[in-house]
Amino acid sequence: MENQNNILNTPITKEMKKAYLDYAMSVIVARALPDVRDGLKPVNRRIVYAAHEMNLTFDSSFKKCAAVVGRVMEKYHPHGDVSIYDALVRMGQNFSLRYTLIKGQGNFGTIDGDPPAAMRYTECKLDKISDYLLMDIDKNTVPFGDNYSADAKEPLVLPAVMPNLLMNGTLGIAVGMATNIPPHNLGELVDTLLATFDRGKLKIIEEKQVIIKAYDIIDIPTDVVKWEIENTMQFEDIVKILRGPDFPTGCTIYDQAETLRYFATGKGRIIQRAKTKIEELKNGKFAIVVSEIPYQVNKTSLIEKIADLVNEKKTRDISDIKDLSRGEGIEIQIELKKDARPQKVLNYLYKYTQLQSTFNANMLALVNGDPRVLSIKEFLDEFIKHRRDVITNRTLYLLQKAREREHILEGLKKALDIIDEIIAVIKKSKDSEIARTNLIKSFGFTEIQAQAILDMQLRRLAALEREKIENELKEIQKNIKTYNLILAKPEKMIELIRGELEEIKEKFADARKTKVIKGGVGELEDEDIIANENTLITVTETGYIKRMSPSTYKTQSRGGKGVSGMKTKEEDEVSMLRFADTHDRLFFITNKGKLYERKVWDIPESSRTSKGTAIVNIIDISTDERVEEILTIGKEIEANKKNLFIFFATKDGNIKKTLLSEYENIRKSGIIAIGLKDTDALVRAQLTNGNNEVILVTENGKSIRFNETDVREMGRSASGVKGIALKMDDHVVSMEIVPEDTKGSRLLCIMQNGYGKATEISEYGKQNRGGSGLLVAKVTPKTGKIVSVKMIDDTIEDIILTSESAQVIRIPATSIPRSSRTTQGVILMRMKDGDKVSAVSTIQKIDEEPKAS
Repeated sequence: MENQNNILNTPITKEMKKAYLDYAMSVIVARALPDVRDGLKPVNRRIVYAAHEMNLTFDSSFKKCAAVVGRVMEKYHPHGDVSIYDALVRMGQNFSLRYTLIKGQGNFGTIDGDPPAAMRYTECKLDKISDYLLMDIDKNTVPFGDNYSADAKEPLVLPAVMPNLLMNGTLGIAVGMATNIPPHNLGELVDTLLATFDRGKLKIIEEKQVIIKAYDIIDIPTDVVKWEIENTMQFEDIVKILRGPDFPTGCTIYDQAETLRYFATGKGRIIQRAKTKIEELKNGKFAIVVSEIPYQVNKTSLIEKIADLVNEKKTRDISDIKDLSRGEGIEIQIELKKDARPQKVLNYLYKYTQLQSTFNANMLALVNGDPRVLSIKEFLDEFIKHRRDVITNRTLYLLQKAREREHILEGLKKALDIIDEIIAVIKKSKDSEIARTNLIKSFGFTEIQAQAILDMQLRRLAALEREKIENELKEIQKNIKTYNLILAKPEKMIELIRGELEEIKEKFADARKTKVIKGGVGELEDEDIIANENTLITVTETGYIKRMSPSTYKTQSRGGKGVSGMKTKEEDEVSMLRFADTHDRLFFITNKGKLYERKVWDIPESSRTSKGTAIVNIIDISTDERVEEILTIGKEIEANKKNLFIFFATKDGNIKKTLLSEYENIRKSGIIAIGLKDTDALVRAQLTNGNNEVILVTENGKSIRFNETDVREMGRSASGVKGIALKMDDHVVSMEIVPEDTKGSRLLCIMQNGYGKATEISEYGKQNRGGSGLLVAKVTPKTGKIVSVKMIDDTIEDIILTSESAQVIRIPATSIPRSSRTTQGVILMRMKDGDKVSAVSTIQKIDEEPKAS
């Protein structure tokens, strides 16, 4: 209701609601949310377009950022220079965008949170990939609208050949809603789009005839088909190609279930972890080295948070933190105290710092001006629709231009055929206006054609020039036919879209930066993606481990020197070799009697000469703890674990057996495997069926063979019972399980100085446990003390010996002669001065089931 003073009376609640909604929609549509088609917010679009208008292409010179910001603010975005410059800078930061749209020169800020230099100091131009955001913008491909002052036109969307929104992601906070879209790998996106074309169903939406005006005088009817691709791919199929986010800072993401969730619903949690490794420093301490951090994490804030935990004494295991980052790389070194457990410290930091971070995906974008949360399929579909519309508009534009050119060329060709008559008419005309009118009346030319004839140069009368006109006319008519086919045949347009995507992929696609773990944090990777192969695991005395192919070591003759096995630290030596399949579980049993578990595939694969990886990188052991035994648990063993035991032997001659099923739900920090005295240490642990025979061997050549039933079943923390009575200067070095069928079985005995022998197991008579045993070999200064024994039979093909200096030899088992129990054996491996055999392993024949030994 209006009073006499033109004041409108209205309820304040109604007016406030209207004003707030108007403000909210202005923020949502005009500032905070990206358009699903080109993936840009208005400010980003205006920056790209203003730079385009200023000819700041990739191959041009840089220009002051202040000039670009001024142009954007003057013509398109009257919201303040700070917001424009912040948006421009982010488009040029390779730690913010997966594929930068602006190429900057000068200080554009850092991952530490350092701000960029003032815009008057920095320079910029469009990055190369931005050409494909703007491609064909001058061909009526996208709608334009008035700028804020209605004195210029600006594009309401860019043509965008690539799926920029999924490629670079975005972050925006509007009124009552927000968007948080992660970046993805361009190559994977293109492959997913191509697969959508291959597997999707073509759906015709509309068939119509469009009338194009050529020079506003010729009506050109053109058939146009509007189509869509019905995306029939399952989300499980999409995730095999588009594996998840690909962050510019790298890192590792977990849990494919969450990826599938945001693919399907548009919302989900993505857990990121920094890329870390545990290294041994020259001072003997260990350090956690961080080389990649989660996306949108400030490096300085991360370091400060770790320092706060140390200062507040919430962790007492960190002695120093150093930022050794140089250039674009990241290297944060977190030095640990000597008694710290590196894996435990790392897990603590994952929990309480941004070394582990969550990216909450919210796939909100503007679709036809309305905010919508979209699934990954819908994003792909909207992009395909956008490209369809852009190519349709471009083709209509090119068709119009081609028909206009055809119209002129037809007039010129006709004129050249009757050039004498035309010249006569022109000569008789008083001026050009009359000449044009006479040409129209006399020969039926249109006004456009008549003007083109009057503008024609005399050189066009030459024969070659006439031929050029005819050839150009043929080419134009061929193009017109092609344009009509593109508009009328969806398959032709899809071919164009595919070709453009493949071109983008070839020019700009790169390797994925973010590693994807299919399982959740703390879970193992899916076995389906890892080949199950036989592998050799090697462990050194100081705790370095690696796996490699058994074929690394080729068979040599007995008595050879072997080949270099690995680069070890000074005074390091190889202590264990084990064979396993990559899908097997590994039980690591330490000198403190604790048991840890990992999968074989968790051990990094290395070359023959590499040092390997510190075991503290694999399992969460303390610095004064070392691995004494490794057991491989395959699928057959898993299935029969309730009937199997782990049989232990210690240096002091103690033995015990515990059901394998007792070792379940193994914590990262390990569980007790056997109770050990401070002076004792684990020597060997093997799997048994409860009724096997066992043979213990000492370094001075004594052995005892007894029945496993002599030892009662015990719990995990038990210390065991006496297995062999030892003299003061002797200790147990090895244990073997005697097979139930002893026919052909031999006990292979290996000594420090490379001597060895194989003795029929029948020569070792059974005794009761706890006795002093029988002689197993003649130990002399020439042979050196006994290192290890192995049970071998006709199924064993080769023996691998490794020395303290990492020399390795692989010899045929048949080359080792059979000797009696009291002999010293023969030379199996020639040792260098001061070197000694440190580890022994056996390889079964190919037609036998692989077995760890």
